Amino acid sequence: MRNRPSPVLYVFCAVLAVVVLAPFAWLAISSISPSNELTAGALWPDHPTLERYRDIFTSSSGGDNVAGTFRVAMLNSLIVASCTTVISLVVGSLGGYAFARLRFRFRRTTLFAFLAIYMLPPIALVIPLYLAMANLQLLDTKLGLIVTYCSIVTPFCLWTMSNFYLSLPIELEDAARVDGCSRLGALLRVVLPLARPGIVATAMFGFLLAWDEFLYSLIFTSTTNAKTIPVAIAEFTGKFSSDFGLVAAGGVLAALPPVLLALLFQRYIVSGLTAGSVKG
Repeated sequence: MRNRPSPVLYVFCAVLAVVVLAPFAWLAISSISPSNELTAGALWPDHPTLERYRDIFTSSSGGDNVAGTFRVAMLNSLIVASCTTVISLVVGSLGGYAFARLRFRFRRTTLFAFLAIYMLPPIALVIPLYLAMANLQLLDTKLGLIVTYCSIVTPFCLWTMSNFYLSLPIELEDAARVDGCSRLGALLRVVLPLARPGIVATAMFGFLLAWDEFLYSLIFTSTTNAKTIPVAIAEFTGKFSSDFGLVAAGGVLAALPPVLLALLFQRYIVSGLTAGSVKG
């Protein structure tokens, strides 16, 4: 007979859920609270309003209208994060397979060099990256941010995918090679379908890295042409006052895409993380 989980486990999970979800719930409540009730600290507004969300989605994006600017920044973030994830995932999937299966000189050294680049603090790379973007005339462009973010996300994808490939049995690839597949054919027909959980998990975390990045976007952008969500939210705070309700509304909208992706691909993410941690 299967043992039932202890009631203590249910209590612990309930407390953990409250601790994790309470800040997001307070963020959502603050976003629909009028300014006077928000500053009064009411737990639930007497007169909820969706005015801030309406301003974000309907107001113009020109001038000093931070609500309209945020809408443009959401689109910029989606384009930059998606393109960065696709490019880094393609490079990471192919490069990670090479590091996991091929044997060549300085293989581990090269992989650790990529990891060392990923571990460098962003502030240490700001000046050389800024000069490079300026020379290439990529400042204040989405392409410049994509190139910059790829330098962060690609090493992460390489390291994660190489570890995941090591957890897959090599005998399946050998069988495909015996049946006439080339190495690339075995990768496309056998390895990548098996690596789907690892690919989804890597894509998810790579997207989050690009979606939440603040420092490079703050320094490399100056107009709405390429400004991203973290910078747009920071601009909700004025010199003499702050619209905390608008900040909360922006925070809710900024959190929705990662949350929805996590819910849609939860099964792949969990299996990808657990399988990729077997070997390394």
